[in-house]
Amino acid sequence: MLRDFSLPTYREIPAVGLYLDQTSKYINEVLQDLPDCNITNSMISNYVKHHLISNPVKKQYSRDQIACLIFIAVTKNTLSLDEVAAVFEMQKGTCEIREAYVTFSETFENYLHGDGQMTYEETDSAELRLLRRIVVTVVNHYHLNEELNQLRK
Repeated sequence: MLRDFSLPTYREIPAVGLYLDQTSKYINEVLQDLPDCNITNSMISNYVKHHLISNPVKKQYSRDQIACLIFIAVTKNTLSLDEVAAVFEMQKGTCEIREAYVTFSETFENYLHGDGQMTYEETDSAELRLLRRIVVTVVNHYHLNEELNQLRK
């Protein structure tokens, strides 16, 4: 259930490089409680091919690459790949992947487990407002699917 779900912190993402099979297995395990978030080896290879993430070094994916793949897996049912690419381009101009992932995961957790309200401050950057809108859309999508599935039972 969603109420028990939490994303891994940046520090919990393996610091050692993972091979393709290990990467997909890790991501699928940490996201197993989110519906339709599975990721395959071919999907990961496709994300590399389309330059959403950089090429693995010595066939191993780094913590930053895995953080990006988690973002993609969580948002792939809501954002198109072009939109993900635009978000990543924007992120590159404003902060490091670590900082972006921490902000994303904390915002995701707060909204997922909060009271359903997202606060926006006048001092928020345009990038932070966009990230919050993405999180609201993604989490609401998951809640909607969860409620529909419960009604079907």
